[in-house]
Amino acid sequence: MNPTNKKVTVYSTPTCPFCTYAKDFFKQNGVSFDDVDVSRDQTKAQEMVEKSGQMGVPVIDIGGSIVVGFQPELFTQLLAN
Repeated sequence: MNPTNKKVTVYSTPTCPFCTYAKDFFKQNGVSFDDVDVSRDQTKAQEMVEKSGQMGVPVIDIGGSIVVGFQPELFTQLLAN
């Protein structure tokens, strides 16, 4: 997978293993991303809920497409399009 020009944001918490899996996936594939710790930033936590309708993490925003959970096949598909 080639690095993308799409903005990627990972809404996560430090204790979430699937958040770590998602961030590792992006790092291993050379995709830069913003890591937002929603346990420390209530404004960003509210932003995450508004985007996804979910309280759980990870929530990943790939160029405006919202993915809930660790879904590497979907990440690859969204980054490629």
